[in-house]
Amino acid sequence: MEITTVTWTIGGQRLTAASGSVVGNRYSDNYDVVHLDGTRPLAVVADGMGDGPGSLAAGRTAVDVFVRHAPAAETAGALRAAVADVQQAVRKAGRGLPDLTGCTLTAFVGDPAAGDSAAWLVQLGDSRAYRLRNGLLELLTIDHTLAWIGTMNGRFTPDSPQARAARYRLTRYAGHPDTPEPDLLNVGLHGGDLFLLCTDGISDQVSYERLTQVLTSETNPAAMVETLLGDSLLIGDDNATAVVVRVD
Repeated sequence: MEITTVTWTIGGQRLTAASGSVVGNRYSDNYDVVHLDGTRPLAVVADGMGDGPGSLAAGRTAVDVFVRHAPAAETAGALRAAVADVQQAVRKAGRGLPDLTGCTLTAFVGDPAAGDSAAWLVQLGDSRAYRLRNGLLELLTIDHTLAWIGTMNGRFTPDSPQARAARYRLTRYAGHPDTPEPDLLNVGLHGGDLFLLCTDGISDQVSYERLTQVLTSETNPAAMVETLLGDSLLIGDDNATAVVVRVD
């Protein structure tokens, strides 16, 4: 299990970030993609849809294109434009492939234009971004799935067969024919904050209580990532990817 660690500075605050990814026990390949930038505050995770060539192509293309556009993406409009370019690139990559070419995209992007320390969260699909602040772990993103819509509107319960079937029916993703826009959230960075970006190999397989326990008890981001990935291998079988960002 390889864990990558970097440090960044945003608005005079120091951040430490770590990332890692595991194949899991179900697939022979990893359809998750993670990028943790070594020179600027940028972290991206993507999760391919399915287990074929389209899934591999989508995740790699989405992350590569977003990373190329991220240096200029300091405003909401620039981030939407970057994701629009991702949409076009993933659709182009899927031409001629026999299966679906699509993936999720969730990113943490430092905001140097803010007057104080801040970052953008970019959300497309059902990978997730959490924040731990003062002992409370909050989910900052929503899942772009029919399961989320159904449970939030009382059409079925989260543990029902309908919810399980709708869990994998995404309403927004990279490569979607309607090129949907991402959700964008600008968040302030407070000393002691922890951010977790992860694919559903973590959020579906590791409980909320366990996520909270790991993020509050481990001593550094690399240890947190390693523990979460280890839990995913013991509890589930899906590809799993995690990024932890600590505001020091």
